[in-house]
Amino acid sequence: MSYNVNEKGYYGEFGGAYIPEMLYPNIEELRQNYLKIMSDASFQDEFHQLLKDYVGRPSPLYFAKRLSDKYNTKIYLKREDLNHTGAHKINNTIGQILLAKRLGKTRIIAETGAGQHGVATATVCALMGIECVVYMGEVDIARQAPNVARMKMLDAKVVPATSGSKTLKDATNEAMRDWINNPVDTHYIVGSVVGPHPYPDMVARFQAIVSEEIKAQLLEKEGTEDPDYLVACVGGGSNAAGTYYHYLDNEDVKIIAVEAAGKGVDSGKSAATSLLGHEGIIHGSKTLLMQTNDGQITEPYSISAGLDYPGVGPMHANLYKTGRAEFMAITDDDAMTSGLELSQLEGIIPAIETSHALAIFNYKTFKPSDIVVVNLSGRGDKDLQNYIDYFKL
Repeated sequence: MSYNVNEKGYYGEFGGAYIPEMLYPNIEELRQNYLKIMSDASFQDEFHQLLKDYVGRPSPLYFAKRLSDKYNTKIYLKREDLNHTGAHKINNTIGQILLAKRLGKTRIIAETGAGQHGVATATVCALMGIECVVYMGEVDIARQAPNVARMKMLDAKVVPATSGSKTLKDATNEAMRDWINNPVDTHYIVGSVVGPHPYPDMVARFQAIVSEEIKAQLLEKEGTEDPDYLVACVGGGSNAAGTYYHYLDNEDVKIIAVEAAGKGVDSGKSAATSLLGHEGIIHGSKTLLMQTNDGQITEPYSISAGLDYPGVGPMHANLYKTGRAEFMAITDDDAMTSGLELSQLEGIIPAIETSHALAIFNYKTFKPSDIVVVNLSGRGDKDLQNYIDYFKL
């Protein structure tokens, strides 16, 4: 079986486009054009040139020797934290801004949680001279102040979402409303592998540069393209989708997806969607999401703004349902401790999102010969205040 999207926009039973009629023309325009535009040679040339000269790719695949010694296995870190703007998000925004230009769009909207996608969107809009509006939950604006300042410096307008939990899902709702009201000139740069088809597939394809590079880099370092394990944190799941993409149908490569358990999976303050979620529809796609018995979306919680989402992308929902990926849930405390550990063992301060992925080594034992590739999806600059407060630095 294939774990990729089918022609109807589904991963197994998850995906699709459940959208209000008002959005149908926008989504249909994208669906009809995205593969055609992306496969065009001039598009690919411009995309890869910008990834190389502007983003700084390929990002290194770094053998973390001291971390590997501690856990008695071979741990490689895919250094997405070294990209321009400090995370994997820029890979997707470069791709989507080029797509938007080819569709003749003159205005860009986006949603953001941790602010990294907002910064990456504001960055490419500044690069291309296109108007940019970013929706961000009021709570996230407070806890990610440096990223808000960056967006404003890049000339983006940051609009607070003041409804609900005032976090990522509420920002997404506001962005959707904007798009319904501005269907002709506006392109919505979705930041993760969520939303109606073709977004999950389109974002995964732009992020697939990550696994494409892992294959070449592992071949050079280990004499094989295939690791034993791929590890990535999952909120919506774009860094994970990019890490897994070229390995999805290769079942010799095991996949581990790491979600945020928050204060604990059963604490009522968690974002462990796969363990707590049921099938439902959120932001235009059928997937697993956290909801009450009568189908109302429940508020997720994580110390990490980027994992604080009540759903998960349909690709990941399918990987969970089919058993292709092993899902693990890591608490705030374990994530913070692992972030500090990487800082002190390897001199790399990771984003708190990434720290969740690193925490699995405390719970899962690998063989000394295993090659474990962890996507270091972002750097910790944006989270310094959280680290300061947590560890009383």
